[in-house]
Amino acid sequence: MVPREAFFTRGVGRHKERLQSFEWALRQAGVAQYNLVRVSSIYPPNCRIISRAKGAAKLAAGEIVYAVLADTSTNEKGRLIFSGVGLAVPAKGDSYGYISEHHCYGMTAKEGADYVEDMAASMLASTLGIRFDPETGYDERKEIYRMSGKIVRTRAMVQTATGGKNGMWTTVVAAVVFVP
Repeated sequence: MVPREAFFTRGVGRHKERLQSFEWALRQAGVAQYNLVRVSSIYPPNCRIISRAKGAAKLAAGEIVYAVLADTSTNEKGRLIFSGVGLAVPAKGDSYGYISEHHCYGMTAKEGADYVEDMAASMLASTLGIRFDPETGYDERKEIYRMSGKIVRTRAMVQTATGGKNGMWTTVVAAVVFVP
Protein backbone atom coordinates (compact mmCIF):
# COMPACT_ATOMS: atom_id res chain seq x y z
CA MET A 1 0.00 0.00 0.00
CA VAL A 2 1.31 3.42 -0.99
CA PRO A 3 -0.88 6.23 0.33
CA ARG A 4 -2.11 8.71 -2.26
CA GLU A 5 -3.27 11.33 0.24
CA ALA A 6 -2.40 12.59 3.71
CA PHE A 7 -3.57 15.19 6.19
CA PHE A 8 -2.05 17.12 9.07
CA THR A 9 -3.66 17.32 12.48
CA ARG A 10 -2.95 18.21 16.09
CA GLY A 11 -4.59 18.26 19.51
CA VAL A 12 -4.33 18.82 23.26
CA GLY A 13 -5.82 16.66 25.99
CA ARG A 14 -6.05 17.10 29.76
CA HIS A 15 -7.12 14.50 32.30
CA LYS A 16 -6.14 13.13 35.71
CA GLU A 17 -4.89 9.96 33.96
CA ARG A 18 -2.07 10.07 31.40
CA LEU A 19 -3.68 7.58 29.00
CA GLN A 20 -6.94 9.48 29.02
CA SER A 21 -5.16 12.79 28.37
CA PHE A 22 -3.61 11.09 25.32
CA GLU A 23 -7.09 9.92 24.25
CA TRP A 24 -8.47 13.46 24.60
CA ALA A 25 -5.59 14.85 22.52
CA LEU A 26 -6.35 12.28 19.81
CA ARG A 27 -10.03 13.22 19.98
CA GLN A 28 -9.22 16.89 19.55
CA ALA A 29 -7.01 15.93 16.61
CA GLY A 30 -9.95 13.99 15.12
CA VAL A 31 -8.16 10.61 14.99
CA ALA A 32 -9.17 8.81 18.21
CA GLN A 33 -11.62 6.53 16.39
CA TYR A 34 -8.87 4.87 14.31
CA ASN A 35 -6.36 2.16 15.17
CA LEU A 36 -3.25 4.23 14.64
CA VAL A 37 -0.04 2.55 13.52
CA ARG A 38 3.08 4.67 13.82
CA VAL A 39 5.27 4.67 10.74
CA SER A 40 8.62 6.24 9.96
CA SER A 41 9.36 9.33 8.00
CA ILE A 42 8.91 8.74 4.27
CA TYR A 43 6.39 10.92 2.43
CA PRO A 44 5.19 8.82 -0.53
CA PRO A 45 5.77 9.93 -4.13
CA ASN A 46 2.78 11.70 -5.71
CA CYS A 47 1.01 11.92 -2.34
CA ARG A 48 -1.36 14.86 -2.03
CA ILE A 49 -2.09 16.86 1.14
CA ILE A 50 -5.81 17.16 1.81
CA SER A 51 -7.80 18.75 4.61
CA ARG A 52 -8.47 16.88 7.82
CA ALA A 53 -12.20 16.91 7.03
CA LYS A 54 -11.69 15.35 3.58
CA GLY A 55 -9.30 12.77 5.00
CA ALA A 56 -11.63 11.80 7.84
CA ALA A 57 -14.50 11.38 5.37
CA LYS A 58 -12.46 8.68 3.60
CA LEU A 59 -11.68 6.71 6.78
CA ALA A 60 -13.93 4.47 8.90
CA ALA A 61 -14.05 4.10 12.68
CA GLY A 62 -11.90 1.15 13.74
CA GLU A 63 -9.84 1.26 10.54
CA ILE A 64 -6.11 0.62 10.79
CA VAL A 65 -4.59 3.96 9.84
CA TYR A 66 -0.92 4.75 9.36
CA ALA A 67 0.48 7.99 10.77
CA VAL A 68 3.69 9.76 11.61
CA LEU A 69 2.83 10.80 15.17
CA ALA A 70 4.60 12.92 17.77
CA ASP A 71 3.25 13.10 21.32
CA THR A 72 4.41 14.49 24.65
CA SER A 73 2.84 14.42 28.11
CA THR A 74 3.45 16.08 31.46
CA ASN A 75 1.80 16.31 34.84
CA GLU A 76 4.07 19.15 36.00
CA LYS A 77 2.21 22.41 36.52
CA GLY A 78 3.35 25.08 34.07
CA ARG A 79 5.79 22.86 32.14
CA LEU A 80 5.81 23.70 28.42
CA ILE A 81 5.47 20.65 26.16
CA PHE A 82 5.86 20.41 22.40
CA SER A 83 4.99 17.92 19.65
CA GLY A 84 5.42 18.60 15.96
CA VAL A 85 5.75 17.12 12.50
CA GLY A 86 7.51 18.68 9.52
CA LEU A 87 7.31 17.91 5.81
CA ALA A 88 9.70 18.44 2.89
CA VAL A 89 8.47 17.65 -0.61
CA PRO A 90 10.81 17.22 -3.60
CA ALA A 91 10.28 19.07 -6.88
CA LYS A 92 9.98 15.77 -8.74
CA GLY A 93 6.52 14.47 -7.81
CA ASP A 94 7.55 10.89 -8.49
CA SER A 95 10.25 11.07 -5.79
CA TYR A 96 9.67 10.55 -2.09
CA GLY A 97 9.92 13.26 0.54
CA TYR A 98 10.47 13.28 4.28
CA ILE A 99 8.37 13.79 7.36
CA SER A 100 10.07 14.54 10.66
CA GLU A 101 8.57 14.20 14.11
CA HIS A 102 9.82 15.72 17.32
CA HIS A 103 8.57 15.96 20.87
CA CYS A 104 10.22 17.68 23.81
CA TYR A 105 9.89 20.04 26.75
CA GLY A 106 10.42 23.81 26.76
CA MET A 107 10.22 24.48 23.02
CA THR A 108 7.88 27.20 21.72
CA ALA A 109 5.61 26.66 18.72
CA LYS A 110 7.76 28.92 16.50
CA GLU A 111 11.04 27.28 17.52
CA GLY A 112 9.50 23.84 17.09
CA ALA A 113 7.97 24.57 13.69
CA ASP A 114 11.34 25.74 12.37
CA TYR A 115 13.02 22.72 13.94
CA VAL A 116 10.76 20.03 12.42
CA GLU A 117 10.71 21.77 9.04
CA ASP A 118 14.50 21.96 9.11
CA MET A 119 14.85 18.28 10.04
CA ALA A 120 12.59 17.17 7.17
CA ALA A 121 14.30 19.49 4.66
CA SER A 122 17.78 18.43 5.79
CA MET A 123 16.94 14.73 5.43
CA LEU A 124 15.53 15.33 1.95
CA ALA A 125 18.43 17.57 0.93
CA SER A 126 20.96 14.92 1.91
CA THR A 127 19.24 12.29 -0.28
CA LEU A 128 19.01 14.73 -3.22
CA GLY A 129 22.71 15.57 -3.08
CA ILE A 130 22.19 19.19 -2.02
CA ARG A 131 25.38 20.30 -0.32
CA PHE A 132 24.97 22.31 2.86
CA ASP A 133 26.72 22.96 6.14
CA PRO A 134 24.59 21.49 8.95
CA GLU A 135 26.14 24.02 11.36
CA THR A 136 24.62 27.02 9.56
CA GLY A 137 21.24 28.41 10.61
CA TYR A 138 18.02 27.05 9.14
CA ASP A 139 17.22 30.33 7.34
CA GLU A 140 20.51 30.12 5.44
CA ARG A 141 20.02 26.43 4.63
CA LYS A 142 16.43 27.11 3.56
CA GLU A 143 17.76 29.50 0.90
CA ILE A 144 20.20 26.87 -0.33
CA TYR A 145 17.38 24.31 -0.55
CA ARG A 146 15.10 26.69 -2.44
CA MET A 147 17.82 27.85 -4.81
CA SER A 148 18.65 24.25 -5.68
CA GLY A 149 15.18 23.87 -7.23
CA LYS A 150 15.02 20.34 -5.85
CA ILE A 151 12.83 20.99 -2.80
CA VAL A 152 9.43 22.45 -3.63
CA ARG A 153 7.92 23.11 -0.24
CA THR A 154 8.19 22.56 3.46
CA ARG A 155 5.61 22.87 6.18
CA ALA A 156 5.01 22.06 9.81
CA MET A 157 2.16 21.22 12.17
CA VAL A 158 2.91 21.75 15.84
CA GLN A 159 1.12 21.76 19.17
CA THR A 160 2.25 23.18 22.49
CA ALA A 161 0.63 23.42 25.91
CA THR A 162 1.59 23.91 29.51
CA GLY A 163 1.01 21.41 32.27
CA GLY A 164 -2.16 21.90 34.30
CA LYS A 165 -2.91 22.24 38.00
CA ASN A 166 -3.11 19.59 40.70
CA GLY A 167 -1.12 16.91 38.87
CA MET A 168 -3.49 16.79 35.88
CA TRP A 169 -1.88 15.23 32.84
CA THR A 170 -1.55 17.31 29.67
CA THR A 171 -0.75 15.65 26.34
CA VAL A 172 -0.04 17.25 22.96
CA VAL A 173 -0.06 15.40 19.63
CA ALA A 174 0.81 16.35 16.07
CA ALA A 175 0.54 13.98 13.13
CA VAL A 176 0.56 13.36 9.42
CA VAL A 177 -2.15 10.80 8.77
CA PHE A 178 -2.07 8.70 5.61
CA VAL A 179 -5.22 7.98 3.63
CA PRO A 180 -5.15 4.83 1.46
